[in-house]
Amino acid sequence: MKLRENPLYRKDLEKALKAVLDLDKLAGKTILITGATGLICSSIVDLLLFCNEIRKTKITIYIAARSERNAYQRFAENENLHYLHYDANESIKFNVQVDYIIHGASNAYPELIINYPVETMNANFYGLMNLLNYAKAHGVKRLLYISSSEIYGKKGNAHSFQENEYGFIDLLNPRSSYALAKRASETLCISYLSEYNVDSVIARPGHIYGPTASPNDNRVSSSFAYTAARGKDIVLKSTGMQLRSYCYCLDCATAILTVLTRGKTGNAYNISNNKSKITIYQMAKFISRSANVKLLHEKPNEKEKIAYNPMENSSLDSGKLEALGWEGFFTADTGFQHTISILKQIDI
Repeated sequence: MKLRENPLYRKDLEKALKAVLDLDKLAGKTILITGATGLICSSIVDLLLFCNEIRKTKITIYIAARSERNAYQRFAENENLHYLHYDANESIKFNVQVDYIIHGASNAYPELIINYPVETMNANFYGLMNLLNYAKAHGVKRLLYISSSEIYGKKGNAHSFQENEYGFIDLLNPRSSYALAKRASETLCISYLSEYNVDSVIARPGHIYGPTASPNDNRVSSSFAYTAARGKDIVLKSTGMQLRSYCYCLDCATAILTVLTRGKTGNAYNISNNKSKITIYQMAKFISRSANVKLLHEKPNEKEKIAYNPMENSSLDSGKLEALGWEGFFTADTGFQHTISILKQIDI
C-alpha cells in the first residue's frame, strides 16, 4: 500500500486540512516546491493534492527534485502535479511561471552533514540564492524559506527559543556547516527583500517526524520509527535528556502553509507544537510503546557523537505562529502512534 492510499493517513490529511487558513489565496495558484520528496515538503504536497481532491481548489504544483523516478514513485500521476529536475548544488535549468515558491531542499541528515560539510553549505546558501534570483526575475509573489531550529545554537537555560533569541554556534566545527548556512541563508532572504524587494518569509521547523520520512533518514526520530515499525527494538545512545520541539509532519505542513499565506514579509516563524515539547528519551518511549518493542541503551561511538546536534535545548516558542491563527492538531503521543501504525501498513 502506498502512503497516500493509507486510510489512517487520509484521515490525518482530512483533519489537518481544517487547520489550513486562507485556502482561497491558494486556489487556482501555482506553487513550486523544492525538496518535494523530503519529510516536510512531501507532506505539503500530499496536503495540497488532498485539498485539490476534496475542495476542488485546482492548485498547480511543480515538484522540484533530483530524481523524477523517486518523485513519481512517491506521488504517482496527477493532472495538477508536474515534475521539474532540480539540484540545489546546480544552477536552475527550468523556466516556469509560478505564484509561490516553498524552498525546502537541503541536506539535513546528520551523517551527510558530517561527511559533506562543503556541499551542505553550498546547497543551502547558493541553492537559495538561485531561487531568490529566479523569484526576482519571474515576479514571484512570495518565497517561503524552510530554515531550521539549529540556527538558534546553544544557550544556558531551559526556556523555549523565541524568534529573536540566538545562542552560541561553534564556527570551527564542520557539524556547524548546516546551522551556519541556514543562518546566512535567512540573512540572504532579508537582503534580497531590502535591496530587490523580493517578498520572503522564513519558517524554522523544530524536530519534525512522521510517515513521510524516508527509510534512509538517519535522524533519530525517523530511524527509531522505521526500526520499531519493523518490530525491532530501538537503541538510545545518549541520556536522552535533550529537550526538543517535536511536530507531526502534517502539523508542520499546515503551519508552513499558514506562514505562506498569513506571515508578515521578512519575518521568521517557529514551527512547533506546544503540546509536543518532550525529551529525546520521552520520544523514544512513545515510539517503543506504540510499536510494543523494547527501548535499549548503549554508549555511542566517536563517529556517532560527532554527528549529534549539540543543542541540549532546542525547544521552540510557537506563540508568534499561533498569533496567525494556526493550531497544531496532533500531540506527540497521537503523532507517534499514527506514524508507527501507518508505517506498519505501507510498503517500507
